[in-house]
Amino acid sequence: MPRATNSVASRKRRRKILKQAKGNFGARKNVYTVAKNTVEKGLLYAYRDRRRKKGEFRKLWIQRINAGARQYGMSYSEFIGKLSKKGIELNRKTLADLAMNQPEAFKAVIDEVKS
Repeated sequence: MPRATNSVASRKRRRKILKQAKGNFGARKNVYTVAKNTVEKGLLYAYRDRRRKKGEFRKLWIQRINAGARQYGMSYSEFIGKLSKKGIELNRKTLADLAMNQPEAFKAVIDEVKS
């Protein structure tokens, strides 16, 4: 009995990898074995960075809140400490948005914290 290789499925699998590697430089886009390594590494980076993105955004929000708070003579840690003591439950994303886009609303929060 002849050996069956199921070349249709093999070709589809390879074509899928090469399609994902599209846009890479040199052999990375058209040599299957090289493209496979590239795609696998890229998927690992994507998985890792979906998780890292959350931390990056938190850092950005903290920087924005700090910049906004310092305009009114307060450091970030001071501001967050007083916020929690007052029982104001605004998350960092919201506070950063207020500091950037609605400075008068952010000033109102600062005044509430200072009083």
